[in-house]
Amino acid sequence: MARFVRWYGSGPLHLLVLIGSFALTGYAMVRLFAVGPLEVAIWFVGAVVLHDLVLLPLYSLADVSVLSVLRHRGTEGPALPWINYLRVPAFLSGLLLLVWFPLVFSLASPYPGDTGLSDGVYLGRWLAITGVLFAASAVAFAIRLRRARRADRGDEGPPATGHGATP
Repeated sequence: MARFVRWYGSGPLHLLVLIGSFALTGYAMVRLFAVGPLEVAIWFVGAVVLHDLVLLPLYSLADVSVLSVLRHRGTEGPALPWINYLRVPAFLSGLLLLVWFPLVFSLASPYPGDTGLSDGVYLGRWLAITGVLFAASAVAFAIRLRRARRADRGDEGPPATGHGATP
């Protein structure tokens, strides 16, 4: 096993998951190209161009801007990797907007008949989901910050009793 890990760089489970993901991707590509190969190729090239030339510079600039603005603030509390508590909800909100933008911005005409919902509900729901994502992230950060401050002060609470505890 050690020889395989040294040769491959990871365990056999990683290799099996990788082979499975390639098989699933291949199956999806065969099914998509059977329906409309030109449309799929245009969509794929457009997605790559949109991501690499437009979105990647934009969210990299946003990330660097947030880091530079908030880095200069005072650090009276414990040092925590706080930036991920902003990155994760922003990423999820952006991903939802990217997938559902025709409905959020009322640009899709066939969907109201298919879903039974008016165009006006999607923007409010996307904003509500975004708010919940950031609120949940703020709560998670507050809990982690409280635990870190408690650990820095050294008052972790009463000593543990039970298995392995010394009286």
